[in-house]
Amino acid sequence: MEQTPPDPERQLQPAPLEPLGCPDAGLGAAVGKEAAGAGEEDSGVDTMTHNNFWLKKIEISVSEAEKRTGRNAMNMQETYTAYLIETRSVEHTDGQSVLTDSLWRRYSEFELLRNYLLVYYPHIVVPPLPEKRAEFVWHKLSADNMDPDFVERRRIGLENFLLRIASHPILCRDKIFYLFLTQEGNWKETVNETGFQLKADSRLKALNATFRVKNPDKRFTDLKHYSDELQSVISHLLRVRARVADRLYGVYKVHGNYGRVFSEWSAIEKEMGDGLQSAGHHMDVYASSIDDILEDEEHYADQLKEYLFYAEALRAVCRKHELMQYDLEMAAQDLASKKQQCEELATGTVRTFSLKGMTTKLFGQETPEQREARIKVLEEQINEGEQQLKSKNLEGREFVKNAWADIERFKEQKNRDLKEALISYAVMQISMCKKGIQVWTNAKECFSKM
Repeated sequence: MEQTPPDPERQLQPAPLEPLGCPDAGLGAAVGKEAAGAGEEDSGVDTMTHNNFWLKKIEISVSEAEKRTGRNAMNMQETYTAYLIETRSVEHTDGQSVLTDSLWRRYSEFELLRNYLLVYYPHIVVPPLPEKRAEFVWHKLSADNMDPDFVERRRIGLENFLLRIASHPILCRDKIFYLFLTQEGNWKETVNETGFQLKADSRLKALNATFRVKNPDKRFTDLKHYSDELQSVISHLLRVRARVADRLYGVYKVHGNYGRVFSEWSAIEKEMGDGLQSAGHHMDVYASSIDDILEDEEHYADQLKEYLFYAEALRAVCRKHELMQYDLEMAAQDLASKKQQCEELATGTVRTFSLKGMTTKLFGQETPEQREARIKVLEEQINEGEQQLKSKNLEGREFVKNAWADIERFKEQKNRDLKEALISYAVMQISMCKKGIQVWTNAKECFSKM
């Protein structure tokens, strides 16, 4: 009796997950937990380090940025920025100094590292890189990617990128990441030898799966919509902040005109001269303070931008799930088709129109031997298809379980980080307003003494 092929949507639904522990219980605990099961996992192309505890023993920093000139792959001269990565041992025995390693990396090498992680860890929300060129800038801020202030902010962003990976319970154990921090020469060759480019899913294939998948997982569909909305609201927030910065800069600088006018006025007054001169000085200080204020604001803007780019990392996980779901549905459809063909050959009935059926009517029936041979081939293909479908089901379940666990970890991180950033931004605005009140209070005292 023919069995109905399993429902791909039902097969991809994982068993209820156990409540997730707090992802911030400590890097040591997380790494230790992962290390305990490392011996049971197949690392495939040996992407895991044998020493799973090295991150507990070192500190990572991107300490310097340096402008350099060299030749690219096309043998053309180019100017680029290199970043000094330092790893310092935090554990040392008596009589031994703390060991420090350092090497230089270009931004493109950071990109290569992240592309590799995206391919080998498709179920993980891989931390994003800082922007390559400045976006959402107010008019006095340079958009030049070689501008010293922008390079400094990107240096901080690259350090944060490495620390995000180092604090992740799975990514921190990757061998390529470890070599990125410790092996300056031939690192690119080592990455390319993993063959990760061949494993990467094409954009066309991913787009095809998005539109053709029949039974998408509602949780991942909702997550995809959430990532789109998150990107939209943060983009709007950054645009509003840039407009406010423009206007605030103008308001503060206009106060410099108060200082100039009070200073000119003090020159023609005898009794009021000193008070006007002092008030003018306070206005000049107030006007010049906006440069440092807005520079500090960029730090909070960069924190928002990180989660703007995290939205794309969430979509990458959703796209991978859609691809797996689509492959599963195609495998189930192919298996059902082969079972139907086998049944039709065995019973001699054709339930659907087919070219083979038309050929049979035109040129006569197959011999029993030919039919038996075809049935045997189909049975072998059905057995192979059932094994393939079972494998895809298990792979899909494992992906969903691991992906959702990492998404929950990411959500807790996001809520904590954005809450802290918004509170700090509000505190900074309150401090700025208090300084403005103090300036006018000082000016009032100056006027009172005239």
